[in-house]
Amino acid sequence: MHGSQLRVAYQGVPGAYSEAAAGKAYPKCEAIPCDQFEVAFQAVELWIADRAVLPVENSLGGSIHRNYDLLLRHRLHIVGEVQLPVHHCLMALPGVRKEYITRVISHPQALAQCEHTLTKLGLQAAREAVDDTAGAAEYIAANNLRDTAAIASARAAELYGMQILADGIQDDCGNVTRFVMLAREPIIPRTDRPFKTSIVFAHDKGTSVLFKVLSAFAFRNINLTKIESRPHRNRPIRLVDDANVGTAKHFEYLFYVDFEASMAEVRAQNALAEVQEFASFLRVLGSYPMDMTPWSPSGGD
Repeated sequence: MHGSQLRVAYQGVPGAYSEAAAGKAYPKCEAIPCDQFEVAFQAVELWIADRAVLPVENSLGGSIHRNYDLLLRHRLHIVGEVQLPVHHCLMALPGVRKEYITRVISHPQALAQCEHTLTKLGLQAAREAVDDTAGAAEYIAANNLRDTAAIASARAAELYGMQILADGIQDDCGNVTRFVMLAREPIIPRTDRPFKTSIVFAHDKGTSVLFKVLSAFAFRNINLTKIESRPHRNRPIRLVDDANVGTAKHFEYLFYVDFEASMAEVRAQNALAEVQEFASFLRVLGSYPMDMTPWSPSGGD
């Protein structure tokens, strides 16, 4: 139950926020680092790992679109979610002072989440994006870069022997990343606790169909927590013939929707049955327990 026998894949290196999310989702699990998001998907598909824990959205930076695309490309199922407060630190090699810093490196979202605070600290250093936060700290330590600072977690500073120059440098204390847990098989939906369901659909008609789809949930008092549109990779452009004005081109979209209901509930089943009447494509990505754990915005890592 506590994940002590599970191998859990995450993107990044030890000290990454994704590793912390894996530990929150499955305490005492064996966390397996992967250098790319897609490698984490493949690790589960190839039975190298039992689960993957991957970020899908951040309260400041928005959706991680790469993972939404990968959810559709792979056949894994969402079996849970976990929300992790993000506590950023500015760090450098021991003995390096802030005025010596000419470059700050981190994940693009981390750089964006700390931009105002970095300016307040008087850092005129160039910003440079890398693949992940903890990897930035590891890179500085491995190459003995005394003119470069990283934005990463306090655990990353400890792991790679870095000195924390400034603690809690995120621009907003309510900085939370939502992760989903992925498995080869879905879990059985229940009604004894709050559940969330994630779906993706496409339709061939105009905006009136989208309104009808959303009405299927509103009519049954099902709360939507997210709706995200992504261009349809297989059909990016739709041609619409009109004898009067010629041929018009419209983008085709996929819509990702999260709603607060379990697929064990009749109202959710009926809502999806109605959506299917209007959709050219519909897939349930997962029906899983909601993360109801409280979090402190001023807490540590």
